[in-house]
Amino acid sequence: MKVAVLHAAVAPQAAPDEQDVLAEVEFVSQALSRLGYETTAVPFYLDIAGVMACLREVCPTFVFNLVDSVAGAGQLIHLAPALLDFLQIPYTGAGTDAIYLTSNKIVSKKVLAGSILRTPGWWLSKQVLQGQVDWPGPFIVKSVWEHASIGLDEGSVVPTLELLRSRIREGKVTRGFFVEAYVDGREFNLSLLAGKNGPEVLPPAEIQFVDYPEGKPRVVGYRAKWHEDSFEYRHTVRSFAFPDEDRRLLEKLASLAHDCWDLFGLRGYCRVDFRVDAEGQPWVLEVNANPCISPDSGFVAAATRKGLHFDQVLARIIRDSLNRWDLPADGNPPQ
Repeated sequence: MKVAVLHAAVAPQAAPDEQDVLAEVEFVSQALSRLGYETTAVPFYLDIAGVMACLREVCPTFVFNLVDSVAGAGQLIHLAPALLDFLQIPYTGAGTDAIYLTSNKIVSKKVLAGSILRTPGWWLSKQVLQGQVDWPGPFIVKSVWEHASIGLDEGSVVPTLELLRSRIREGKVTRGFFVEAYVDGREFNLSLLAGKNGPEVLPPAEIQFVDYPEGKPRVVGYRAKWHEDSFEYRHTVRSFAFPDEDRRLLEKLASLAHDCWDLFGLRGYCRVDFRVDAEGQPWVLEVNANPCISPDSGFVAAATRKGLHFDQVLARIIRDSLNRWDLPADGNPPQ
């Protein structure tokens, strides 16, 4: 019962978000070992032939896919499942199509906009300059591909259309970024885990912006996630406690998260990020097909809140993924 834990190759001088991958690999490998699997960590490089040779040498029953970037670029994340499809090796988590559709934020928003799900409006730089924007502001500038809030901070929020145009003309909104209508409101993360009767929504979490001064944009940027000595890191707090009056809102968010799972054809696990505006309207910000499951991740925190041990979480991810490959969850090929 061999399992290859496939992950992004991490350089010694890599940024904190990339270094976190190693903690995730160790955490997952230990749990797989407790479940009775023999694990081998396999880094994914742009040397596709080398990765193929390594996988063939390991000869895994299936791959636990943790690849969240390739050569430091989120734009290449779909190469991992695409290669596994080509090699016909079963793997956990979302398939190639779902990974591509959700990792490209513009494509993801187009898919959402074509459904009943609401997502904030978005524009490319040329559309802003050509007067095609029907939103007065504020705006937020985001990376098309990158995850982990790379390139995102309070400076990404632009209050007016005129200032946005000025920044674009000055070259401050570079290629690979797009503009989104900024929703100033509450932020929620809903994690979903596969179960016997379909995906189960784990306890919802709200990201609270504690003691933020007036006028400071409320965004979960790179500092809030990775710079432990920053104001943003210390004052963005994940909370699972809600008053009774939030019950209907949380039910609505859970239903929308289910809709996202179905819309993108996800499997195993996912996380959906929402903003809720002052009128109580939820907006889908992002759908994370294979979210981080390192020890301090939001997904693991939600599972723990539910009372699930991490081994149980992995067993459910494996069962859902391998059922789709016609393999039993114990890793033995069908007779």
